Amino acid sequence: MKLDGRVALITGGTSGIGRATAALFAKEGAAVALTGRSRERGEEVAQDILRAGGRALFIRADVRVADDCRRVVEDTLERFGRIDVLFNNAGVFHPKTVPECTEEEWDETIDSSLKGAFLMSKYVLPSMIERGSGSIIHNSSGWGIQGGNRAAAYCAAKGGLVVMAKAMAIDHGPDRIRVNCVCPGDVETPMLTDDAQKRGMAWDDYHAGASDRPMGRIGTPEEIARAVLFLASDDASFITGESLVVDGGGVAD
Repeated sequence: MKLDGRVALITGGTSGIGRATAALFAKEGAAVALTGRSRERGEEVAQDILRAGGRALFIRADVRVADDCRRVVEDTLERFGRIDVLFNNAGVFHPKTVPECTEEEWDETIDSSLKGAFLMSKYVLPSMIERGSGSIIHNSSGWGIQGGNRAAAYCAAKGGLVVMAKAMAIDHGPDRIRVNCVCPGDVETPMLTDDAQKRGMAWDDYHAGASDRPMGRIGTPEEIARAVLFLASDDASFITGESLVVDGGGVAD
């Protein structure tokens, strides 16, 4: 029960890493508020947590919109009274080089990951500062540390999160608020299968390429969720401004 009595707010919580993290946080004792653009999937995640005896609230929102982010924070505080953990997980991916990437795709990528993390943090931080504690985790990527092919906008957004976490850690360390990144490698999520389709690759070929790393496989959402739990919990009480790579050795190779 590493998060017993705490409240966690998770963006992009309707599938993949966000969904796995919501389930794990609830199992570890947290009340979980989650956001996403799909009401159907979001309510399903919340109901799964409730049926398992946890506490959960789904709030439909688009993290690219400031009013939505403000409303999510207000609704979470109204329901649960506090926010101890913010996991900025929402994001999209368009496999494009700079000449291939449209302005709309660039804006959607940057706004979903980087602007969304900024807005959610902006509205969560005052309550954390007032209470004198908190943990914020951005979902970056191994490609936020080193580049990747046909991923210019994605790398820009994820790299921005890494440096933003460092800046926020400096600003809010005196407030006893920790800010870190988790940097997954390839993980078996809908985003990964969507990437294979957009690249016109058969899944078996794509999967083989993604598994070409020291541990010889791609990750699971649950493995990333456990890393996020570590960063959110008191086990990481003296860790801030860091980027925890969870990728089976891909960046090290």
